[in-house]
Amino acid sequence: MSNPASSEMLPAAAVVDAAGSGSEWLARYTDSLMNVFGTPQRVLVRGNGCTVWDADGNAYLDLLGGIAVNALGHAHPFVTSVIASQLNTLGHISNFFTSPTQVALAEKLLQLAQAPAGSKVFFSNSGTEAIEAAFKLARRNSAGNRTRIIAMDRAFHGRTMGALALTAKPAYREPFEPLPGGVEHIPYGDVDALRAAVDDTVAAVFIEPIQGEAGVQVPPAGYLEAARQITRDAGALLVFDEVQTGIGRTGRWFASEGVLPDAMTVAKGLGSGFPIGGLITFGPDVSALLTPGQHGTTFGGNPVATAAALATLTAIETGDVLANVRATGDFLREGLRAVDGVTEVRGDGLLIGIDLGPELGGAAPAAVQAALDAGFIINATGPATLRLAPPLILTTGQAATFLDKLPAILQAAAATTIGQP
Repeated sequence: MSNPASSEMLPAAAVVDAAGSGSEWLARYTDSLMNVFGTPQRVLVRGNGCTVWDADGNAYLDLLGGIAVNALGHAHPFVTSVIASQLNTLGHISNFFTSPTQVALAEKLLQLAQAPAGSKVFFSNSGTEAIEAAFKLARRNSAGNRTRIIAMDRAFHGRTMGALALTAKPAYREPFEPLPGGVEHIPYGDVDALRAAVDDTVAAVFIEPIQGEAGVQVPPAGYLEAARQITRDAGALLVFDEVQTGIGRTGRWFASEGVLPDAMTVAKGLGSGFPIGGLITFGPDVSALLTPGQHGTTFGGNPVATAAALATLTAIETGDVLANVRATGDFLREGLRAVDGVTEVRGDGLLIGIDLGPELGGAAPAAVQAALDAGFIINATGPATLRLAPPLILTTGQAATFLDKLPAILQAAAATTIGQP
């Protein structure tokens, strides 16, 4: 009698037969998946490095990286081998137990964050879940009359209810109100507004060191340092959301490097595509705010996710990846500023926002489609703003191919946009 638990001899096609055209798969998608994302742009079937292929055999240079997730590109051999090895050893153990990979990853993150003694890590499955943990941490900083939480205009922290309360976009918020209360939004990057808002009634201030979903908005120099002093003086927690900017995205481990917060969230690039997030708390007092029974997760910090994250951090460290991020990012931004129709280029490292001029008629969404047709994956964060967040291993040669094609991409986008109501 065969062992039903063993399927090691089954071919991949026994799980899913990937044959079929993109249009066929999209029709099946429409019939079976909830319509919360709209129609997918393409059906992707495989990837290698910074390139992906769709079901029709077309290749694309991935300049979005799964929205800043695929830090080491696709099918990185070291990361995939570590994940496979861990799955062959131990997959899931629940939060009743721990594993060597969980402990080692927590230690590594504390080291990279330059966290002081008494700092701790809580592992989640996503950035949104890490923000939820930080939201609850803020609620625990409730001595006296600390009932207020400050977040920023145009902020994006996620779509679960606590994270959504911190997120500023009305279209995301309004269908689900009333949201958890006590959250106020103030202008991003405005020190005077922050100083006026923060007093001894504030439990926490949430800040993205760079606002990615808002179009890669970079605060003025000294803003994070001022936020640290203002929150410290008022006894409020300072929480940095590094979900999109952390793990090397800016050419540094964290975009807030040099400013020590009370808590910091990480996710996205941490697992190179394997779902994992985390909340780092700095110092013993903040780390003690959440106690046994006050928060938890079934899958967070499981051996496979933490092994994937350790492999990612190791590959970044040993591969001189941070230097590549800085060099390729500088190359891209310089080249983008020379493209006709581009009015502003913002960002740091390989997180880049591109504003298009009025002569392009709000053509950013059309530019995304034109870029796909030309073999590039990019993203629009608004009618006139494009975002790039490619794998950290993108080369200047690959970046140059996009720069060469971008003028034609923008012309094609303008041709389909200008004159439309």
